[in-house]
Amino acid sequence: MALSLRCAQRLFSRTVAPRVTGHAFYRDKGDMHPAPPDIQEPTIPPYEEKVGEPLHLKRARLQYQSRKRGMLENGLILSTFAHRYLSSMTEQQLSLYDRLINLPSNDWEIYYWAIGVQPTPQEFDNEVMTMLKEFVKNSNKEDRTIQPNLH
Repeated sequence: MALSLRCAQRLFSRTVAPRVTGHAFYRDKGDMHPAPPDIQEPTIPPYEEKVGEPLHLKRARLQYQSRKRGMLENGLILSTFAHRYLSSMTEQQLSLYDRLINLPSNDWEIYYWAIGVQPTPQEFDNEVMTMLKEFVKNSNKEDRTIQPNLH
């Protein structure tokens, strides 16, 4: 059963609105109100490359981070990509992949670059991104609707 337009508007009016100009806002009965100053959104720490990390730990961390994304599409793409390629990647390729999945602040950017909807910025346009783009094409028509089992 579909919601009436008025009912949908009432439901939407009680939801939290996105951040606008650095301040959190919320909706109440259709009106925007600034969030109280004591409520702060958590910040994402800046990316810092882990220098000297043992390769087996780096692979394990990247496999975990590939599975636990902010969106299902990237979780599926990156977890299946990592399952296939992480074990054979060189140290340099692992560093490039680490930067790719941890440096952009928005998972949609990675997704759009991988599927070719947006051009890949020069700093991420490297051999690992080329591998990911080729992987996303899924030339063999593999079923990638679930994340692979951890080993």
